[in-house]
Amino acid sequence: MHILVTGGAGFIGSHVVRHFLRNYPSYTITNLDALTYAGNLENLRDVESLPNYRFVKGDITDGDFLRRLFQEHAFDGVIHLAAESHVDRSIASPTEFVVTNVLGTVNLLNAAKSFWQSDLEGKRFYHISTDEVYGSLGKEGIFTEQTPYDPHSPYSASKASSDHFVRAYHDTFALPVVISNCSNNYGACQFPEKLIPLFINNIRQNKPLPVYGKGENVRDWLWVEDHARAIDVIFHRGKNGETYNIGGHNEWTNIALIRLLCRIMDEKLGRTAGESEQLVTYVTDRAGHDLRYAIDSSKLQRELGWVPSISFEKGLELTVEWYLANQEWLDNVTSGGYQRYYEEIYGGR
Repeated sequence: MHILVTGGAGFIGSHVVRHFLRNYPSYTITNLDALTYAGNLENLRDVESLPNYRFVKGDITDGDFLRRLFQEHAFDGVIHLAAESHVDRSIASPTEFVVTNVLGTVNLLNAAKSFWQSDLEGKRFYHISTDEVYGSLGKEGIFTEQTPYDPHSPYSASKASSDHFVRAYHDTFALPVVISNCSNNYGACQFPEKLIPLFINNIRQNKPLPVYGKGENVRDWLWVEDHARAIDVIFHRGKNGETYNIGGHNEWTNIALIRLLCRIMDEKLGRTAGESEQLVTYVTDRAGHDLRYAIDSSKLQRELGWVPSISFEKGLELTVEWYLANQEWLDNVTSGGYQRYYEEIYGGR
């Protein structure tokens, strides 16, 4: 198979690319990434020389480019991860999220439809989405695949729209699609605007830990390597037209997570117990901040046999260890130096 992975230099995408390269050496994996601020080719240094790996710099908002790419490479499948994903950025600039997440997805659907329409056998368009499209839960309840959409931020609204387009192309054009909606991911190589790597970096540098409101918002946390395993299972065995929720079975309030992270960091850095927690600073809550997400993965477990492989406590400890062992990577990302890597590796080609 020849699979196109969009956003493959990003956090989740790089783990997916690595997983497929290592587990399916007979597949060719083309990584398409625009290398915006969150796309980092250093995430894939360990696999970039493999003979079945290709990198293409390009933007999914360019429909003509995508059509040429499909014609050139004859992809059998698409795993679509490219997206603007940070809620705070979507509040500051909603239109960027519409262009990338909605128009970009439609461009990909059009390219796949155009190239595959004569023979859909063995083809698959896999769209990765988020649990945020479902809105906010109270203290009880859980998101299922039947939960009505109720997005509350420009980010989640743009992802909800892209989900609807993917389903529409299945229903209207018989395009072979699957969708998954995942909970919050964590792990190695995550851009440090997200909570866990941001706070690891701030604790390391003794900077404040800004907590929205009282830190009572609840999220379900999914280890990124478990997410890559789930994507593998759904891509190969999911049923066309179906949606699968992927969750980590790890509900934590933000403040409980931060306290756990502080304890782990104190241990790893040899600090006095409670020292890092003194950095916590409460700030004005985010606009449209959903109270609680919790996702039901029982369909994925029942039909395809996937379950998380690791507890959150163990996964968080492994994550902390990775960032502390890769401080050069973290410093390079926060300084912006990582953006030179493409020119160093690909600039002369």
